[in-house]
Amino acid sequence: MRLIGMLDSPYVRRVAISLELMGLDFAHEPISVFSGYDVLAAINPVVKVPTLVTSDGVVLMDSTLILDHVERLAPSERRLAPTEPDAYTRALRIVGLGLAACEKAVQMVYERNLRPPEKQHEPWFERVSGQMRAAFRLLESEVAAADPWLFGDRPLQADVTAAVAWRFTAEKLPGAAPDSPALAALSARAEATAAFGAYPYS
Repeated sequence: MRLIGMLDSPYVRRVAISLELMGLDFAHEPISVFSGYDVLAAINPVVKVPTLVTSDGVVLMDSTLILDHVERLAPSERRLAPTEPDAYTRALRIVGLGLAACEKAVQMVYERNLRPPEKQHEPWFERVSGQMRAAFRLLESEVAAADPWLFGDRPLQADVTAAVAWRFTAEKLPGAAPDSPALAALSARAEATAAFGAYPYS
């Protein structure tokens, strides 16, 4: 398998770390959607990352759909979703909150860094910022009981997504997220693991 995209994307990074945790073999190709546009377009004409090229040559995109695919390839003991129904539902909530925080943080970064100042719409920016803060406040309450991880003695997808979302936002939008000591602690624990270290934010 080939995973394509830069690790400064939280979506690419969550897939790379998840594949590592699952013990699945893959090659990471850090191609930028900006400087490597034409190269990426030759692989995936939609030019969306993460892109995963399966061992059969099928091109997949969207981190959640990619992870749904690879979850089925992983040995049962390495899968990243809880099997118990209530835990699975709670994990989906946590992942959803992490992805919502990521989405809004990415929109804020694009608005400030890519749109000319005269075309930036402050009411829209404030709305998106409020959505991001709400997602992080809810996520903070969900991860407060992690000991050390949310669903046992190893990080699962909920841990990965929450930690990646927090690190991305802290790097790109310092001070923009609400005070979240539990999330910060979860992120620090995650970043200290071998899987996160193998695919660091960059």
